[in-house]
Amino acid sequence: MIISVHLPKTAGSSFKASLHQNFDHKLLLDYEDLPLNTPVFERNKNVFTSGLINAERDFGETECIHGHFMPAKYLLLNSIKPLKFVTWMRHPVDRVISHYYFWQRRYNPDAPPLHKRIVEEKWSLEKFCLSDEMKNIYQQFLWGFPIWNFDFIGITEYYEADFKYFSDCFFNKKVDLFNENINPNSKGGYAISKSFRKQIESFHAEDMELYERANRLRLQRDQRLSTRINRIVKKKLGFS
Repeated sequence: MIISVHLPKTAGSSFKASLHQNFDHKLLLDYEDLPLNTPVFERNKNVFTSGLINAERDFGETECIHGHFMPAKYLLLNSIKPLKFVTWMRHPVDRVISHYYFWQRRYNPDAPPLHKRIVEEKWSLEKFCLSDEMKNIYQQFLWGFPIWNFDFIGITEYYEADFKYFSDCFFNKKVDLFNENINPNSKGGYAISKSFRKQIESFHAEDMELYERANRLRLQRDQRLSTRINRIVKKKLGFS
């Protein structure tokens, strides 16, 4: 079973559409936790509680779980049945800026507490990006779950290539690539000053390290794939 963690604003909605096409009714969506809108102690405590429940839960025909949740909640289940943990990451600066504009566009009076407060208090982009609430989102989601536990981490900036790799490894049929929830005004990236970009990178230092590590893992993955392909080609051509 695949456990797909949708980190906010990392092409998770596009990925969800592809997962739905592949798994259909065997895809289970898990978007009820609202990690960013739950106090830190409470959400971390809930991870342990959910983990114990999920370890004994019968998921029936489910072949993939996807949503905004902390992956540690399914960690104990991995000792009962084989799981593959996957996620996508995006440069933290672009991710947090995208998150700000997404919440501005998608606001409604019934929005969760943090979303509601940010919009109704008219937070500026700078306040949002440099707030404790939005600091190091990757680290917040991955609490209790080391990055090396993932079997696949796609990089949003290389979405098409990484999606092809994922499809080849995890799907058993051709699956379409979708583009969902894209800000029409963000083509070419977000225009901010170099000093502000550096300030965001420094403030989200832990997420920058996780993102850079994910990129290194991607490079190693591509190198291994290239080596395998070269061996196959040489074998077919009759070279030892």
